[in-house]
Amino acid sequence: MTRRGAYAAILILGIVSLLGDFVYEGGRAVIPGYLPALGASAFILGLVGGLGEAVSHVSRLATGYLADRTRAYWPLTIAGYSMIAAIPLLALAASWEAAALLILLERFGKALRTPARDAILSFVGREVGAGKAFGIHEFLDQLGAVAGPLAMALILLETQAAKSYGAALAWTLPPFIALMAVIFYAYGRFRHIAVAEKRRVGGVKQKLSKRFALYTAAVSLNTLGLIYILLIPYRAEQIISQAWTVPLIYLAIQLVDAPTALLAGHWFDKAGVKLLALPFILSIPATLLTLYAHDAATLLAGAVVFGVVLGMQESIYRASVAVMTPEEARGSAYGIFSAAYGMSLMGSGAIYGYLLQAPEIATAYAVIAQLAALALLRASVRV
Repeated sequence: MTRRGAYAAILILGIVSLLGDFVYEGGRAVIPGYLPALGASAFILGLVGGLGEAVSHVSRLATGYLADRTRAYWPLTIAGYSMIAAIPLLALAASWEAAALLILLERFGKALRTPARDAILSFVGREVGAGKAFGIHEFLDQLGAVAGPLAMALILLETQAAKSYGAALAWTLPPFIALMAVIFYAYGRFRHIAVAEKRRVGGVKQKLSKRFALYTAAVSLNTLGLIYILLIPYRAEQIISQAWTVPLIYLAIQLVDAPTALLAGHWFDKAGVKLLALPFILSIPATLLTLYAHDAATLLAGAVVFGVVLGMQESIYRASVAVMTPEEARGSAYGIFSAAYGMSLMGSGAIYGYLLQAPEIATAYAVIAQLAALALLRASVRV
């Protein structure tokens, strides 16, 4: 594949992710208000959100292996994106239990598509650099993640008296239809990528390295010690008591995430894995600012710092996996990495959902977790 063809593939895949994020990040932006409106507590919100991430990421152990064994990168990607239909269906949920099931369905769809899609991106990334490939993709992805919550905020602002979360979710149906149209176009144009790689990439034969294991452990602990994302907009509704501010705080995170991912991808191709020390360190203030926020300004500051961490998580954390693992085990590597990451997200959601009322204990936990994560990251660099 030529560099021009590689950039075209990254662009189209980025547009697919842009539309996907518009739908599911828009949905996730109102979930912190929607589930409590259906009767869920803060603990239930954190647990459901974290469980959804665990389902998404742990399932990738199987879907990543399946992608490597079958080379069905495109079918798995398409099937996974189709399950985003669960988000517009949330508008019909009559209870938080029903909404939780749909949230879990959408998260399982992410498990189907992500290892296969990331493997395709890693193949394309050989032509332009792994950091650039994942950074550009994440930047486009985050444009959708910004537009979705913004649309939800505007809809809720117009209907704030009734807190019409269901009506806002119903508006995610048109972009979902557009998403499916674009992904089928992408398949028609770029399906040769995975087919061409089959001759070079055999079965899963090479053992994943100790360096990869240490790195995965470091990221897992970093994520476990970072406050769960949905608890930040949840705090917004507690502090400001306006429904439209819930997706707006979530929007702030995505606004910072997008340019951070693009810049971090560029820096990563020059600095390597050592760059990850920065988001590990920033995870501490991102958590503490949220825990101790008593006004909108402090909470917004926490959301901004969290956005920087998230932008690096979703770009250079993934790019590091491509650097550390052989191509023939790439899908499995992303599956293992994502499974560990997802379990940590579930733990973070449950732990911080429980500790929101005990900020002193949460502070000690956050600091200890990130110091231990930094030690593991340093060990992975030295191997």
